[in-house]
Amino acid sequence: MRRCFQLAQLGRGHVAPNPMVGAVIVCDGRIIGEGYHRQWGGPHAEVNAIASVRQPQLLSRSTMYVSLEPCSHYGKTPPCAKLLIDKHIPRVVVANVDPFPEVSGRGLRMLREAGAEVESGFLASEGWEVNRRFFTFQTQHRPYILLKWAQSADGYMARTDGQPLLISSTLTQPLVHLLRAGEQAIMVGTRTALADNPQLTVRQVSGRDPLRILVDRDLQLPRSAHLYDGVAPTFVFTRQLPAEESVLPNVELVQAPFTPSGLRLDFLMEQLYARQVQSLIVEGGSALLQSFVAAGLFDEMRVETNQRLVLGQGIAAPRVQGRCAQSVQVGHHLITRFRQPSPMV
Repeated sequence: MRRCFQLAQLGRGHVAPNPMVGAVIVCDGRIIGEGYHRQWGGPHAEVNAIASVRQPQLLSRSTMYVSLEPCSHYGKTPPCAKLLIDKHIPRVVVANVDPFPEVSGRGLRMLREAGAEVESGFLASEGWEVNRRFFTFQTQHRPYILLKWAQSADGYMARTDGQPLLISSTLTQPLVHLLRAGEQAIMVGTRTALADNPQLTVRQVSGRDPLRILVDRDLQLPRSAHLYDGVAPTFVFTRQLPAEESVLPNVELVQAPFTPSGLRLDFLMEQLYARQVQSLIVEGGSALLQSFVAAGLFDEMRVETNQRLVLGQGIAAPRVQGRCAQSVQVGHHLITRFRQPSPMV
């Protein structure tokens, strides 16, 4: 099953909004086939695993291990549960039941009714970790939310005068782009967009650009900014749509409700859920990050600390919450990820 998890993660950044899935076929204690879901809309893991088997006659006495319940409905591809039945695979071991309403136990039931021996819940907590974005989206009806910022050694993320401040290094910047390539959307507020003119694209590694989201209550960002360049799809949440909206390539203006403290996050979550956005990086600035922290609306924090930079004063970074999941030292920069407790633990 852990091999299934390894295979599944090869699809990161390519299969959303589908889950990452890996499958391994074993006969007489020997792996005879394996596969994973490679691309959204393409063959699922089970299909690829079966196609890799050189001696198909062995399938009728094999066990298929799969990280997520085989699908039972017709979507972009036919149901995998039916394929397993047609191939007469007698035993199926599954880590997680699929919470997607059109599956949610139906695939396992189809297999059992066809006479297959089915086990589920095997290494379920590890399987949840692999697909925590998908599971969060399906069960909480919102994206998996990662708050990200860089800070000085004394806990400041910007100067008080608003002047640009580079905290990351040439060594850590590729890691930022790798992070973007693995998530579906990335979000900034007006002040950050004005001060930094960010591109929010994937540049230093190979990967797909995330959906760019800008919160700009009064449409202050000039049309010459990078976020309006049309390079990647961009949503702009604003209080009032302009009377004569100019057509901007790859940009959608969304009229949204605001409170005195900022964008109503419940509206944002509804919009992103409706648009099948399963993961979101919130990059800042401080006010936007603090709004998510205050609402308890996050699953993970990624904090990069420049251990040689001391500002003495500035705009304070949010208070870290959650348990430390991972720390990596890159030169004099410490990158730490903090996670909320897993519902599977």
